[in-house]
Amino acid sequence: MSHHRRVAMKQSRKQQSFVGVRSRILAWYFLLTASITFVSVYATYKIFCDSTQKELGGQLQRDIQAFEQSSVQPSNPEALTQAIQTFSSRQVSTPNRYLLVFSKGQILHTPQSAQFVQNNQAVLDRWKQLPENAPQQLDGYLVSVMRPLNGQPGRIIAVHDATMQYHMAELTLRLVVQVTLVGLILFSAIAWLTAGKILSPLRQVTETARNISETDLTQRLSVQGTDEIAELTLTFNQMLDRLQAAFTSQQDFIKDVSHELRTPITIIQGHLELLGDDPEERRETIALVRDELKRMNRFVSDLLLLMRIERPNFLRADHYDVATLTEEIFAKAEALADRSWKLESVGTGEVFCDRQRITQAVLNLAQNASQYTQKGDVIAIGSAIVEETVRFWVRDTGEGIDLDDQARIFDRFARGSNSERRSEGSGLGLSIVQAIIKAHQGHIDLCSRLGEGSTFTITLPLRGTH
Repeated sequence: MSHHRRVAMKQSRKQQSFVGVRSRILAWYFLLTASITFVSVYATYKIFCDSTQKELGGQLQRDIQAFEQSSVQPSNPEALTQAIQTFSSRQVSTPNRYLLVFSKGQILHTPQSAQFVQNNQAVLDRWKQLPENAPQQLDGYLVSVMRPLNGQPGRIIAVHDATMQYHMAELTLRLVVQVTLVGLILFSAIAWLTAGKILSPLRQVTETARNISETDLTQRLSVQGTDEIAELTLTFNQMLDRLQAAFTSQQDFIKDVSHELRTPITIIQGHLELLGDDPEERRETIALVRDELKRMNRFVSDLLLLMRIERPNFLRADHYDVATLTEEIFAKAEALADRSWKLESVGTGEVFCDRQRITQAVLNLAQNASQYTQKGDVIAIGSAIVEETVRFWVRDTGEGIDLDDQARIFDRFARGSNSERRSEGSGLGLSIVQAIIKAHQGHIDLCSRLGEGSTFTITLPLRGTH
């Protein structure tokens, strides 16, 4: 990797660290936590203000009612002032709470409220016109107005100066907000570092994905722990395993196809280069070329068939009678070669399958059996219904298959190690059979011994899944 590329990747990672998943998660968490905190603090402040107003307002109401119900019967302003002073000294002992009487243009009050009256003369002039009401916020004070005692003209006003309480509440609110912001910033810094460690496997996934190429699929991530990140890492490694297997299979497939096509092409090219003027020789060469071209055509057709098998609409399934299907397959198989053919068993019932594809699969097995048997050997075909499955089998008394070869007999272009291949086909017959059976959600089993023959058994779900 070049120096410029490494520098560019480092710069890219730095940019991603500020706009990546970690930043977005922390940003949303910060906003959500801050919003919840501020809303909670503001709601607490409002609840405090409302409860304070309700509590103090009740006290003001009780003061006015108690003053109205007192036995004092003042006949002049001086007597009324004395009555207010006497009542306030006995009943109104809370600081910042005053009892005022507006009577005949005068403001009667106690010495404790003199400073308040002097500092709020303009406000008190407005309060003279207030109608009777419940406690309310006016000009920054909590005020309650009622009629004076004994039905005299004027107003009785109870005032509570709660500005200090509200001011302390506001200071507390600001302090809580400041502490919360500092705490969120510190927590975000810690969370930033922690999230970096937690998300480090994701960066390893990205780095590994960058370094993967078609020629190097061997890199894997180290799995640590059992959490979601570890599960993601394990899944990524499994994906790499599948990709490596797929690329390896693809490369082997291309090599095998190249080998299979190279042979007939070489044969055709060699005979055409040596073609002379003799008519008989020309006819033989043309016949040979045609035969090789037919073999190549069958090979390409088989490859196309394997590709079509993976499509969802490959099968055209329906309900078919098992006995009728078995007898049709046996009748076609008898024409494949001069062998001792035997219809061994016929199942009774219906199966949901693609009739043509199942026929093709069983006939491929029969053709394969005929290639590895000799005249007089037995090839038996049968079917049976076992529980919820239907089974088709092809049994022969030929040379059998070596145990080491049985594990790879269904691979493309596989050849047995115990005998020379007699088939003139493409080498894809058993691969096509297996692919057709898998498309039916079934499976195929092989039982074989050298010198005793082989039995291929196809098992399909009776009702199918299509």
